[in-house]
Amino acid sequence: MAATLLLTAAAVAQDLGPQSQASRQQVEKLLGLWKDHFAGAESLQQRRTAFKALMETTPGPTRIQVRQVDADGVDAELIWPARLHHPIGQRVILYIHGGGFSSGSIRTHSLLAGSLAKAASSDVLLIDYRLMPEYGYPAQINDALTAYRWLLDNGYRSENVVVAGDGAGGNLALETVLRQKQAGKPLPAAVIALSPITDLAATGGSMTSNAGSDPLVDRAAIETLRQAYLGSRSATDPQASPLYADLTGFPPLLLQVGSGEVLLDDTLRLADKARQAGVDVTAEVWPGMPHQWQLFPSLLDDADRSSQNIAEFAIRHFADKPQE
Repeated sequence: MAATLLLTAAAVAQDLGPQSQASRQQVEKLLGLWKDHFAGAESLQQRRTAFKALMETTPGPTRIQVRQVDADGVDAELIWPARLHHPIGQRVILYIHGGGFSSGSIRTHSLLAGSLAKAASSDVLLIDYRLMPEYGYPAQINDALTAYRWLLDNGYRSENVVVAGDGAGGNLALETVLRQKQAGKPLPAAVIALSPITDLAATGGSMTSNAGSDPLVDRAAIETLRQAYLGSRSATDPQASPLYADLTGFPPLLLQVGSGEVLLDDTLRLADKARQAGVDVTAEVWPGMPHQWQLFPSLLDDADRSSQNIAEFAIRHFADKPQE
């Protein structure tokens, strides 16, 4: 099965080489922590609590500056490198955290956001959007779009803005930019989606083929999210599942996904559809990586590597490059 997946990935994604033994051991340790924290966590609220507890065991970011901001009603932190000559207000990554539309926070993603700020020599706006079940669709997308437009209203030029997110946050990043495109308003320089949920109908083949290798996400989990998030709305509505959207004119796109994730095909099918629409797509399939591995640089060497790729992609697409 793994060979089949890698052949599928090779057609649309960069070859990152085989996973090292050290990497496999690091992943096993991380998965043990996941299992310990999520044991018995069935409801959305229980999973939110488990994710919060897990991420509180990870270190916080260092060598950054932080400012609390109100982005037109959306709570957020503006993060930038603690460097004497960093030009705050010039380049920014809008980061939309993952967590199944129902969990995650500024705290759970602050280490990744801080790492990206330093590696990309960029500001990062990390937002706390409204979560379900307290708030359903489209509150999450509306908050992300509000934050993006707040950046443009507060001095950031669209060509110096990159929109990024992981998991459900990847879905929100894509949908935010699609709405901006549909409105005929300025688009960001690029978009980064890490293991995004692109198809809430869960029709990808990897939902089945990778069911035995993904301990973090499965078809049942996606179905639970869909019901809570969308209610009676169709799971194939392009306003909620970007796989079904018209991607013509979409900005350059970086996608990352683990080879064993059930969301593998959500990424690869989106990459293929975007390329067919003329989008500049970079897709990376990381061997052996679990969902949201980028959040754990303290445990995984590949988290550092993948975050460096994200930062380099952002730098390539900012109109105003960082000065050495």
